Amino acid sequence: MNLKVSHPKIPAATYRLQFNNTFTFVDAAYIVPYLHALGITDCYASSYLMAVPGSPHGYDIVDPTTLNPDLGTEQDFQIFADSLAQHGMGQILDVVPNHMGISKSCNAWWQDVLENGPSAHYASFFDIDWRPVKAELEGKVLLPILGEQYGTVVENQQIILEYDEGRFFFRYFDHQLPVDPKHSAMILALRLDELISRTQSEDLPVQELQSILTALRHLPDRNEADPAQVAERYREKEIIRRRLLRIMNESQTVQKFIQDNVAIYNGTKGDSKSFDLLDQLLSYQVYRLAYWRVASEEINYRRFFDINELAAVRMEDPAVFLSSHELILQLLKNGAATGLRIDHVDGLYDPSTYLGQLQAWAKTHLAPREEETERPLFLVVEKILTKEETLPVQWPVYGTTGYDFLTLVNGLFVDGSHEQAFNRLYARFIGNHLSFEDCAYESKQLIMRASMSSEINVLGYQLNHLSEMNRRFRDFTLNSLIHAIREIIACFPVYRTYVTPGEEPVMDRDRSYIRLAVSRAKRKNPALSGLVFDFVQDILLKQASYHTERERHDQLRFAMKFQQITGTVMAKGAEDTAFYVYNRLASLNEVGGDPLQFGISVQTFHERMRQRRAHWPASMCTTSTHDTKRSEDVRARINVLSEIPQDWKARILRWSALNQGYKTEVDGMLAPDRNEEYLLYQTLIGAWPFHAMDEDECKSFSDRIQAYMAKALKEAKIHTSWVNPNHAYDQAVRDFIERILVRASPNPFLADFLPFQREIARHGVYNSLSQVLLKIAAPGIPDFYQGAELWDFSLVDPDNRRPVDYKLRAGFLAGCQSSRGIQ
Repeated sequence: MNLKVSHPKIPAATYRLQFNNTFTFVDAAYIVPYLHALGITDCYASSYLMAVPGSPHGYDIVDPTTLNPDLGTEQDFQIFADSLAQHGMGQILDVVPNHMGISKSCNAWWQDVLENGPSAHYASFFDIDWRPVKAELEGKVLLPILGEQYGTVVENQQIILEYDEGRFFFRYFDHQLPVDPKHSAMILALRLDELISRTQSEDLPVQELQSILTALRHLPDRNEADPAQVAERYREKEIIRRRLLRIMNESQTVQKFIQDNVAIYNGTKGDSKSFDLLDQLLSYQVYRLAYWRVASEEINYRRFFDINELAAVRMEDPAVFLSSHELILQLLKNGAATGLRIDHVDGLYDPSTYLGQLQAWAKTHLAPREEETERPLFLVVEKILTKEETLPVQWPVYGTTGYDFLTLVNGLFVDGSHEQAFNRLYARFIGNHLSFEDCAYESKQLIMRASMSSEINVLGYQLNHLSEMNRRFRDFTLNSLIHAIREIIACFPVYRTYVTPGEEPVMDRDRSYIRLAVSRAKRKNPALSGLVFDFVQDILLKQASYHTERERHDQLRFAMKFQQITGTVMAKGAEDTAFYVYNRLASLNEVGGDPLQFGISVQTFHERMRQRRAHWPASMCTTSTHDTKRSEDVRARINVLSEIPQDWKARILRWSALNQGYKTEVDGMLAPDRNEEYLLYQTLIGAWPFHAMDEDECKSFSDRIQAYMAKALKEAKIHTSWVNPNHAYDQAVRDFIERILVRASPNPFLADFLPFQREIARHGVYNSLSQVLLKIAAPGIPDFYQGAELWDFSLVDPDNRRPVDYKLRAGFLAGCQSSRGIQ
């Protein structure tokens, strides 16, 4: 049984389900009646297509054509779908169109590429640069999976050649890497003359082995582009595999011969020369194995952000779209899914065209012929909008997943009148006037140097190629072009622009963003000629003087690739770095937030809601997601600090003095530093539990805070990082937290902290935030913004209404997300 849907089905209230092996289809089916009783109209499902085994989140899909077996069988899924249908509930499915998981060798499409290179059936599915800057990588894929330098790993026998079922492959821990069939002839040819000499000439299995060797040597090369040759390679390699499997099973002589050869290839530990054969065989493969630290400079496949285990796919290719959406479209067609949430839309080559493809399919397969609608499918995008940015009006969607709403609601509970007071107390406490603009700029520069150097260099070489095409621009040096790219990206005011691959002119909004970025880059580089920046600007605006079709193609390709990178740099530089450095009021440092927006007025909020109702009335409203850095209650408590800057200043100065003796000197500085200590106190204010904790709970809470601060410090990349951890500094911060939270002896800090924190919690958790969310969703307000002017934003004493009442009435539960007002 599936839901009979009249499209588009607009959700009224959604509840997000995070599927993994601890929460399966059957588990989801079990809670559907409960969700229905709460007033939830649609389940909002994380991706449940086949992911890397054991994935806790499901966003590392390895096979988009089948359901994730970790979550149950097809019958289990049908139970879940039937339960939704029986309760008249819809399902919004999370679609991951930008990347695939490639770890643990369980992605058949990626394994095909590693075996067959540029001629692989799925080679065009992944965004691989087969002619990269480094000549040694031409026709290869860099795989930065090694824990140490390549030579050390080889001679430590961590890379092992193995045989199984007619195939050879290399094993490196949980990686199983195919051997190019053509070059597996090297394994069979080793000592073959000895085998022939000691067996009878008429030995049929040995003759068959010789024949197999000949066939392998005649396989078409992996760089073949001719379709007939590619088809021959695929056909013949499978025939050869079956032949080898057969003689291995039938002849003990051949079996022992090949097993011994494999052992020889695997070398003898301590004998460096014995690994030459293995090294040679590895050098002939499609992939080049490398130390993981090499990735930032030499990786030649596009990734999701800087995660090597997530390879980007070319969704702009119609074949990729059809293959990766086969199951998704079937779920929509049979009513199991009623809407889609598009993950990381900014990573796509051409988001507008992709979204249009989904709606075009829906017009044909979902919308009744008598109904004319441009958006028959409920479609929302995960898109982070900056302060004044709006969603492109031409996108055929119903809105965003709600980060913009989260920012607006959170801003209501920050007292903007105290911004200058907070600036002063923050600067005094940390001993520095920290500028967020400078911090974001420097963080983006750091990301481009440390994590994405390869991507920036590729852009630089593409731009250099364009400059060489025109005599007006040929004198720009490669270094100056790469520098200009870095500066413009570091100054970019939004995540990305949406220049299209056709003849359409650049939108006015995108034109202004590009010009603003170039203008800022020029001001930051007064000693450099502005001509190189103007050249890049003309390319991005599709205004450069190129005339041939090839030249225009290359110009557009650069502009499109540039757009895909700016969003990644913004996310990693600002959101995942600067947001952990600039800690003036940590509740503002949220996904989609702006740390410089110190609160908004009620009037501004109303105006934004009117605009929202006029243009995107069905856009989702959320106050917490699986990606937000803090939950609603933590942000609400920290927001209360904005109302009492003088009290807050006095407290943190007192606490710092009390805790000074618990700091440890590391490399000539005290750990934690003042900025990190300031973030820690805010975190404790926001996260301290309501109830009195026993000894075990205190230990658990201390461990959680230590783990959080370890992450925050590594994201900030000031004294330690994920790539280059400073273990002594990390330990000193852990020790500091453990000491200031100890309950076994008198603790002056906690004696002063706890009464203050309880008062903050009393006024910050469910009062203002929950009241607003409750009134948005209250019965009798059917339209999203009807009656908004009557809302009361005053604080309410929590004693007047138990917090649990707010939670139940507003559907304000962990994981709950609303499309029209509740979270």
